[in-house]
Amino acid sequence: MHADHGAQFTSWAFGDRIRRAGLMPSFGSVGDGLDNAMMESFWSSMQIELLNRQRWNTRVELANAIFEYIEIFHNRRRRHSSLGYLSPIEFELRSKSPSIPA
Repeated sequence: MHADHGAQFTSWAFGDRIRRAGLMPSFGSVGDGLDNAMMESFWSSMQIELLNRQRWNTRVELANAIFEYIEIFHNRRRRHSSLGYLSPIEFELRSKSPSIPA
């Protein structure tokens, strides 16, 4: 549960209810908009690249689509600006130093 929508979400009662539901509240430091910028960027990308593009008939279909997006596309083939616009696989292959025989 992310608490960035007003003071009522930082109350003791709300926090207690979240914990009783088995969830972990997420509270960054006051005024710190960058505490979860990487995850906000990821969720935004997934929303635009996957979730806004089609509908699924069942939760299982949606779960499989999200798994494929994360494990197959995002983590292997999607180009990342932080990697010089290379996919993670391309980045790893270019980063490996050649082995030198003994």
